[in-house]
Amino acid sequence: MMKQADRRRGLDRVLHAAAALALATLIPLGAASAAPGGVPGAPAWAGGPGGGPGGPGGPGGQPPGQNDPPGNIPRQLTLIQMGDIHGHLIPRPNLRSDGNGQLEGGLAHMYTLIQEIEADNPRRTLLFNTGDTIQGGAEALYTEGQAVVDILDLFGIDGFAPGNWDYVYGTERFVELFGSGRWGAVAMNVYYSDELYPERAGELVLPPYIMKNVNGIRVAILGISSERAINALGAWRTEGLIFTGEGDELPGWIDVVRNQERADVVVLLSEYGLAKNIDLANRYPGIDVLLSSDMHEETPEPIYSTNGTLISEAGQDGTQVAEVTLNMRGKQIVSKEYEWHTVTSESIPAHPLIAAQVEEERFPFVSDGGFQPHDNPINQTVLERPIDTVEGYTATGLYRGNFSQEALPGVIEGTSHDFLADAFRDQAEADIGSIRGFRYGTHVEPGEILLEDLFHYMPVGPQIAKITILGQQLKNQMENSADGAFNDDVFLWTGGWFFGYSGVRADLDPYAPKGSRLTNIEVMRWGTNTWEPLDLTAEYTYAGYWFEQNPQFVNGIMTTGEVDVVTDPMGMTTDATDVVSRYLVEQGIVEPVTGRINLLEPLPPYLYGNPEIQPLQGVPVGNL
Repeated sequence: MMKQADRRRGLDRVLHAAAALALATLIPLGAASAAPGGVPGAPAWAGGPGGGPGGPGGPGGQPPGQNDPPGNIPRQLTLIQMGDIHGHLIPRPNLRSDGNGQLEGGLAHMYTLIQEIEADNPRRTLLFNTGDTIQGGAEALYTEGQAVVDILDLFGIDGFAPGNWDYVYGTERFVELFGSGRWGAVAMNVYYSDELYPERAGELVLPPYIMKNVNGIRVAILGISSERAINALGAWRTEGLIFTGEGDELPGWIDVVRNQERADVVVLLSEYGLAKNIDLANRYPGIDVLLSSDMHEETPEPIYSTNGTLISEAGQDGTQVAEVTLNMRGKQIVSKEYEWHTVTSESIPAHPLIAAQVEEERFPFVSDGGFQPHDNPINQTVLERPIDTVEGYTATGLYRGNFSQEALPGVIEGTSHDFLADAFRDQAEADIGSIRGFRYGTHVEPGEILLEDLFHYMPVGPQIAKITILGQQLKNQMENSADGAFNDDVFLWTGGWFFGYSGVRADLDPYAPKGSRLTNIEVMRWGTNTWEPLDLTAEYTYAGYWFEQNPQFVNGIMTTGEVDVVTDPMGMTTDATDVVSRYLVEQGIVEPVTGRINLLEPLPPYLYGNPEIQPLQGVPVGNL
């Protein structure tokens, strides 16, 4: 059972009470007007002609009964899922065991596949984007998401649940992009706080749901955004917003769309991640289909909850699309079909319209004559060379994401993070280099490393800095990271996989209690080639991400001492990508050593018929 009482915070209780009051009157927080032609007393986004703020595309939002086929005529509804694009505009190789190096993804290739699905199901499809979209590459970073938005605006997206990284350019930019209904953005768990918006405190930032009428089927589209905001950067990125993380709002809104809106089909778009979404679907009946993102897991075989909800997670940098077909008789779903698609860019041609838009968005960033310098909106550095510049070379494939039953499981370690942690440590001349276990990134084949590859790994404007910490602080961080990835209460996960380290090695027992998973921790001090046991009372230098807006923290560790920020030879502010580029120039060819974290026991077996990167029910303490 989920330990809700132990986890709920006072602020959540206040907000949930306010939400319950709003539900009782069918008025969203901060909105009291009814929609013309909609349900009496319902908010403007709940129905009415045009389907609320979900945007164009199909006869969305007609009152029930209007244009419905009679009686028990068989009908179909096809749902198409994309997600976790993370700024990937063009194909990238898949170096994992399920890819064998083939090129996958690319928005122009994805759109061709979507068009084929829509052509096979005329006038009965809905296209959904399940989040983490406008962050993850140089083109996205330097345009604050606009390069990705301009392309995806052409897709005709019907519903969107924002991911935590969709807030990376700040609250005002998020509201500018999605507050007016772009892509049918929905989120029942993101509120304005009184910190920056006292006049709107307690209001929902986005509607909790929208309604669509497709092929005579009345569809409710509910949304949940990630609960984590952007912990990796700090609260400064989402000032003025409050995120709740228990899903307590969900049963109330299910009741609204089922009993007030008279929905025939309820679809939940959720960026809580697959593990938490399975929990939600098991707890709360009334959801027909749950489309998930965040964990970068994949479900070639759908998962069914104890309540019969079909659950899908598809994305992986835009390399996957899921297709769900609901077969209906009258207002009842009689069966569900599921098809999994890999966007194999060598066999699926690029759609000309989208390919042209991708080329236009990339033109100012690449070396074919269109490159222009760009200002980094987070750290104010300047991009001074094309992103297709070769920065260095690797003798091994760089990526993170192996399945949990394979060697070097992605939840534990990956060559890409080993490489980056090595670079941070080297350029800062620190004992320890570290990077959070970000699930996003890319795959780089042996050979050239391009600048745009580095931006896929580090797309959030960090600088690199060095501080002095105690051995106990390192031990605490490693234990907290392990618990945040393996706790058997998935609602206590902290996001991402285990941190990546350089100059550190250790044994990890995932079945040990919290605080005892890491043993035999050793550190190699800078300038030596000798491993020594970690001394909890000794001082060590430590390098990682640093942001000027959060100046006393380096990679999540707080210091009251000196912060030594890595700069260029002229003492100028340097983006982390340039720090790593300088490391590549000095090294020539990199080949990071793996096996830094020695897994003492195999991780639990897969649960639902699909390979897993992160065990979907965590790891039970003491239970192999």
